[in-house]
Amino acid sequence: MEFSYYPGCSLHSTAVEYDSSVRAILAELGVVLHELEDWNCCGASSAHATNRLLSLSLPARNIAIAQRSGLDIVFPCAACYNRHKTADHEMRECSERRAEIESVVNFEYEGAVDVRPVLDVVGNLVGIDKLKSSVARPLTGLRVVSYYGCLLVRPPDVTRFDNPEHPTLMDKILEAIGADVQRWAYSTDCCGGGLALTKPDLAARMVRRLVERAREAGADAIVTSCPLCQLNLEMRQDRRLAETPIFYFTELVGAAMGLPEIDSWWGKHLVDPEPLLAMVDAS
Repeated sequence: MEFSYYPGCSLHSTAVEYDSSVRAILAELGVVLHELEDWNCCGASSAHATNRLLSLSLPARNIAIAQRSGLDIVFPCAACYNRHKTADHEMRECSERRAEIESVVNFEYEGAVDVRPVLDVVGNLVGIDKLKSSVARPLTGLRVVSYYGCLLVRPPDVTRFDNPEHPTLMDKILEAIGADVQRWAYSTDCCGGGLALTKPDLAARMVRRLVERAREAGADAIVTSCPLCQLNLEMRQDRRLAETPIFYFTELVGAAMGLPEIDSWWGKHLVDPEPLLAMVDAS
């Protein structure tokens, strides 16, 4: 199984542990990734608020690069996935918009490659059964909630990923590696990441609400697949309360697989997850 791979800007900077864990677990699952040559920033999150054509042409250029290989594109970052899925949707559904984008990017859109979030690759294409068979150290006793955020599931007519009101794919993946997934009603509520610079007080209140609700649900940690959400949830927690680790789902999959490189990921976190994981190992 082979894919084009678009890491995006965050996975080359503030979310390098996400990039490392994505590559590690997919390699373990037999998935071959080919990073797009000369990829460019997709414009998330500001381009669409500045220039609509630019916001579509930036991701369209990456789609044009992937189209030459004929391989579907995998996106770890929810924002990158959303921007590329939006551009792909516009080119598929509107011939006038497609012609405009083709003129800017200088390519002919064929619709031959699909835009996929890494959750889809792990949970649906690799599959839950194969994932279960790769588990060496089940995360028994680790109580978590799945947090999808805004951009994986909205707008639903564009993303077409899981149930927009009640997504469950991440839950299934976490259950497959032995985690105790708690049910809660906030898995697609916004964390305020897009307001972190313009309205930081509001973003902090939104984060506190999510962390408090996760704790009320019985979770010791929150699991996400969005680098902006992960950073925002870690950075803006109320430090007067017990700190809640925020994991990328791929990190926990790697931990359950027993991959040797997992220790290098934990040091990148603002909230140290190792004490919690040590408790799980000891139980």
